[in-house]
Amino acid sequence: MKGEVTQMNSKGQVPLQMNPSSQRQAPGGLLDSVMKAVIVIGSGLFVLAAFGNSLTWHLQRFWGASGDFWQNQWTKVHQRWEGHETALFYAGTMFVPFAAFWGSNLLLMLVDYTGMPNFITRYRIQVDKNNPVDPVKLRHAVKTVVLNQLLISAPMVVVCWAVMFSRGNPCGPELPTFHRGLLEMAFCVVLEELLFYYSHRLFHHPALYKHFHKQHHEWTAPIGVVSLYAHPLEHVLSNMLPALIGPVILGSHLVTTTLWYALALVSTTISHCGYHLPFLPSPEFHDYHHLKFNQNFGVLGVLDRLHGTDANFRKTKAYERHTLLLSLTPLTESIPDPPKKSFLPVSGPVPLTQGVPCLVSCRVHWTTNCSTHRVCVTMLTIRLDPKGPVPSILV
Repeated sequence: MKGEVTQMNSKGQVPLQMNPSSQRQAPGGLLDSVMKAVIVIGSGLFVLAAFGNSLTWHLQRFWGASGDFWQNQWTKVHQRWEGHETALFYAGTMFVPFAAFWGSNLLLMLVDYTGMPNFITRYRIQVDKNNPVDPVKLRHAVKTVVLNQLLISAPMVVVCWAVMFSRGNPCGPELPTFHRGLLEMAFCVVLEELLFYYSHRLFHHPALYKHFHKQHHEWTAPIGVVSLYAHPLEHVLSNMLPALIGPVILGSHLVTTTLWYALALVSTTISHCGYHLPFLPSPEFHDYHHLKFNQNFGVLGVLDRLHGTDANFRKTKAYERHTLLLSLTPLTESIPDPPKKSFLPVSGPVPLTQGVPCLVSCRVHWTTNCSTHRVCVTMLTIRLDPKGPVPSILV
């Protein structure tokens, strides 16, 4: 929302009227946005199903050359664990993802804690944050994450095992085809986007945010391990359920399920890591969410575009940097932030309209008829503060 832009008049007075016509109305309601999401995602799944064979033919042909190798390896594992399928399932769905998560995060925490090596820290997104990370805050986050994994994630995987074994044997002797595995992974990605976006946005509702999601947003500049730093209820509904439900619905093979869980954990680690590293997916999207709170609720960004919850993000330098980095030059150097506007106090009192709060250079004093603050009499503009109808005087 923007207010009227004006210059100082001859009497030194600045009109501070709001411009009602500048208020933007949200395009469409929630139902309309949901219908758009269903149409777009449904169309994508239809195209994937219709042209899946041609899209994956070359990959299938390449993969077929090594297919026997992987099948032979799985056969050895299956024979060794024969009669202990439950233990095999837990090893695949708990130990492997756990190792992938902590393997990547131990390396990142070492960098966060020591501030070295420089060839990684130079890619930090919020350059003035976590340099180095607060050790007390880090230990608290690690403790919370471990408890979430042991007391919540593990029992939820046990429930998944019970449901999947009641419908078949996810530890069967034959691996799924490459084509089927690819389609199942795509289904899990889309389902996670749907469930995470709406559950995440729900936790940003004022009635829920302060009780549940505020804990996760204690980190305005996130690090990798913070991806699972959450209130127990949020961890169940927003972290675990969107990732777990896909393989349960499909009755996926253990190998596909293990691969999906590990990729989901590594992906969310990258999204929270705070470093835009070369040749890795961009974390700019979710890093901006932690910085601004009210933008970028999803994983892929598809539903954010449909609902308009990335509108402000798309106007920023962070959006320009939201791409795969294919060089060794940090994007904060090749696409730097614009210089910040300064607040310059100079001579000349500024009488304001009676009853209108003012917020000027010091950004501290809030009064109803301020005539003591002094601001520049040239190149003066007035705009409304984005957090509310409070005028800010900027130079």
